[in-house]
Amino acid sequence: MQVSPNTSISCTAFVERDCFAKGTLQHVVITVKENLEDSKFVQLLTFNDLTGKPIDIDFRGNTAEVLERLNSQAGYIPDTKEHEQPARRVGRPKLGVVSGEVTLLPRHWDWLKAQPGGASVTLRRLIDEARRSGGETKVKFAQHSKLSFYDCNGGRFPSI
Repeated sequence: MQVSPNTSISCTAFVERDCFAKGTLQHVVITVKENLEDSKFVQLLTFNDLTGKPIDIDFRGNTAEVLERLNSQAGYIPDTKEHEQPARRVGRPKLGVVSGEVTLLPRHWDWLKAQPGGASVTLRRLIDEARRSGGETKVKFAQHSKLSFYDCNGGRFPSI
């Protein structure tokens, strides 16, 4: 079984209050299938460690069938023509630049056009600067992940 991007995400599985398994989704599925009684699956909750959101896993069948379903949910089908690298072409290599559409007011376009290098260079520079100083964004993302986890588990634990 090949590992897809879907089964390599980091997650944690809980049974009632206890952390049952932690690691990649593939590792968690294998650990759960090998060590958890079928009657306990009802009490199992699995969360994406990055987002804090629950992951819905269909544990019917054997481990290989469960992993295959997870792969197909993500649209991952190993060993197909779609996943092969295209043959190299003669000429200039593709630089990875993707065109897109941006809607701005005329005054924004005027400002962008007046910048050294033009609109594209200026937009790339502004985005790179924002990504480098993205500490505030990382904090907001971490808070959102924590809230997602709490939203799902808020009523499960009695107050101590």
